[in-house]
Amino acid sequence: MEKSRRHYSPQQKVAILREHLIEQVPISELCEKHHIHPTLFY
Repeated sequence: MEKSRRHYSPQQKVAILREHLIEQVPISELCEKHHIHPTLFY
């Protein structure tokens, strides 16, 4: 059984980056929250 890929809109990507850059949320926390593998974040 294959997993379907998530597709994030540009607005969603910017919102996630803002959480990290402006609010100083750790990347590990963001990845858990948004179900993203850390290597995908970078």
